[in-house]
Amino acid sequence: MNSSDKMTALVLTEENGQLTLQQIDIPEISRDQVLVEIYASGVNPVDTKIKAGKAAHARHPLPAILGMDLAGKIIKIGADVTGYELGDNVYGFTGGIGGVQGSLAEYAAVDAELLAVMPDNISMGTAAAIPLIFITAWEGLVDRAKLSSGQKVLIHGGAGGVGHMAVQIAKAFGAEVYATASGEGLEKVRGLGATAIDYKTQTVEEYVDKHTNGEGFDIVYDTVGGETLDLSFRAVKNYTGHAVSCLGWGTHALAPLSFKGASYSGVFTMLPLLTGIGKKHHGEILREATKLIKDGKIVVFNDPTVYSLEDVDKAHELVSQGKSSGKVVIAIK
Repeated sequence: MNSSDKMTALVLTEENGQLTLQQIDIPEISRDQVLVEIYASGVNPVDTKIKAGKAAHARHPLPAILGMDLAGKIIKIGADVTGYELGDNVYGFTGGIGGVQGSLAEYAAVDAELLAVMPDNISMGTAAAIPLIFITAWEGLVDRAKLSSGQKVLIHGGAGGVGHMAVQIAKAFGAEVYATASGEGLEKVRGLGATAIDYKTQTVEEYVDKHTNGEGFDIVYDTVGGETLDLSFRAVKNYTGHAVSCLGWGTHALAPLSFKGASYSGVFTMLPLLTGIGKKHHGEILREATKLIKDGKIVVFNDPTVYSLEDVDKAHELVSQGKSSGKVVIAIK
């Protein structure tokens, strides 16, 4: 920490504006927070939507510091915080929404419940790519759909951020995993151990017949949204089938699901930061991530280009255009 108690941060002052480097005060921590020296920040599509003024649901008033995921080192610990030591490497989905400072800065005061100690077999850059997508995948499969061994699980968008986490979590639980993708994504999901389904060449009825003898999947996780959620309703098993979506934000006909007597759950990973309720569970989920990563059961698709604070706009453009080849990470130091 520098002697002037200032830090460099990227600040967004207006919608569709430039992210500008500013010197601002290093935040003070409360009794239940830790001060994290940030090494890396993960970029998520929501970041680009906030910047464009198209993410009212994120409730992030301007001026603001963006960046939802971070990895870094604890350098100060609040009086009521237990379970951490100075120098611990940690990661988490810690801010960048709800008026909470994000990770595009040198330091952040972070609610300790949102964090977990990083696995020691990955880099800061890899760790910063994980929190939001892993938590979202876990909440859908484990918390909502009660994933268990032997189930047939279909992941829509299996090569995407949340999708490739969901494939690996389902595999780790002993499920029989299928994933929709296209192009290069088909090989990616095969590499994770899933049966690849080319959604451009097969109808939902065709792959349900082929892979489940027409019965449907036990769990279908939609990470794409729109029409894909409607397809999910048609792909689940009668009575016990469970469709889950982290992008169920449109208007959908429930009849296909209702006629199957099946269930639907939505996932909105931002809720703990927006409401203050459930923050501890995010830390718990990340501790499960740490175990799986240490056991070699989770790998991360990272974009090969690492950006700095000076060229975050390029990183945001890549993500907003859907042209990244994995999770984009900003190296803070």
